[in-house]
Amino acid sequence: MNCIITIELGTNAVRVFAFDLKGEVIGFKKGTYPTFHEHPDHSEQDPEQMFITMLYVLKKLLNEVVYAAKLEVSCICFSSSMHSLLAVDKDGIPLGNAITWADNRGKKEAGTLKGTALGNALYEATGTPIHPMSPLVKIAWLRNNDPERFKITHKFLSIKSYIIQQLTGTCIIDHSIASATGLMNIHSMEWDRSALDFAGISAQRLPDLVPVFFSDIKLKREYQNSLRLSSAVKILIGSSDGCLATLGAGVWDAGRATITIEDSGAFRVIGKEVINDPMQQLFNYRLTNELVVSGGPTNNGGVIFEWFANQLGEQGSSYDIDQAFNMLIREASTVPAGSDGLLFLPYLLGERAPIWNANARGCYFGLHIRHERQHMIRATIEGILFEMFSIGKTMEAHRKIESLSINGSFASIPFCTQMIADMFNRPVNTLSHGDSIGVGAFLLSATDLGIFSDLETASKQVRMHQTFLPDAKAHDIYQQYFRIFENLIKKLGDEFDDLASLSV
Repeated sequence: MNCIITIELGTNAVRVFAFDLKGEVIGFKKGTYPTFHEHPDHSEQDPEQMFITMLYVLKKLLNEVVYAAKLEVSCICFSSSMHSLLAVDKDGIPLGNAITWADNRGKKEAGTLKGTALGNALYEATGTPIHPMSPLVKIAWLRNNDPERFKITHKFLSIKSYIIQQLTGTCIIDHSIASATGLMNIHSMEWDRSALDFAGISAQRLPDLVPVFFSDIKLKREYQNSLRLSSAVKILIGSSDGCLATLGAGVWDAGRATITIEDSGAFRVIGKEVINDPMQQLFNYRLTNELVVSGGPTNNGGVIFEWFANQLGEQGSSYDIDQAFNMLIREASTVPAGSDGLLFLPYLLGERAPIWNANARGCYFGLHIRHERQHMIRATIEGILFEMFSIGKTMEAHRKIESLSINGSFASIPFCTQMIADMFNRPVNTLSHGDSIGVGAFLLSATDLGIFSDLETASKQVRMHQTFLPDAKAHDIYQQYFRIFENLIKKLGDEFDDLASLSV
């Protein structure tokens, strides 16, 4: 029997799945790696550690699951988080760490570009909002602040491009990841001349652009041998995690959207038209030449709840983060909607959509003497989801949303899923498979292998597990608190900037 392997290079972990050709999960392995914050606004990862972790996890899955069941690998498909940047020399050796999407060091460069005629033109051309997350801005920062590294850089890669170059010797980037760099024109599907000029580079210093179905590459002989894989195994470049999460959530029909909450989060829809957003609050990223995934990302998803668990949870010698999460959720469930008047602004990592303010900061607002830890827990969760609700409201100015699906770590917590249904006043569906990125990569692979005629047909194979219906009373309460949440963000904008200037 044949199988499909999907490799997801996530923000803090690599996840590797084996699917049979019907889409059922045969096996799963995961490995983690750290993110470094050595300076204010810096978020970096070690590309060699990521590569070694990926190899270890892939080999473990192959040996313990695939080969143990005497399966043949038909295809390996890659996905990864967006907006990473890695400078490499002429031999492909990294010149320092990879800069992640959460890095805000390019605030000055983004500030000089945002709102200008050039910035507006680049947003329309590339679909990427002007923000420090963008590799366009990261490259400009390197040029201005690390000119020696900028000068000796032979190529600027995404982390996925680096991993694939290590495995195959080919320097390429798929249209999906490239469309999130701020450097690719999503209409011509080529590197944008004006964006290249702003970054101060030529197209030759970037990987070659290829479609998400590109598979004209082979594993190097040493990896064929060490992984015991045939040269006939198809290596599919795949797409971004966001685009595949949307595909894997079965979001295709008009009126449907998906929410993903892992470490970060996003609200997304899929369609054939680019959303024209004069406020530049939404992204438009290419899945294929015909399909666009549009939406808004948040920096502050599950990573904020993990911060709370680490800093304010109960830690002991046998501390386990999953156990801590379960305990915190149980405490939060004892508090009514609205946390008895306590609000939390979740901006510990600045913020992207809809405010696009890298200087935004976290804040508990409304504390009084009767508040206890359980109120802070629930307010923290509500703050993360209020931010997601604000992105959804922005999208609803352009698309009518009738139902939602949720995936990612929060999808496995019924308490949180019900809260989303109540906030949006929409039914929320969970998926039969919790990892929609892996499912999306399987659907892309299966379509490439001819199992499905096209991606729309493939997406209809996605099965829903459970539907959460909104509670009208809870929705009314959330609406009242959300108005205060929204007003606080507007009023504190100057104070966010002042605090950031003091902490430089």
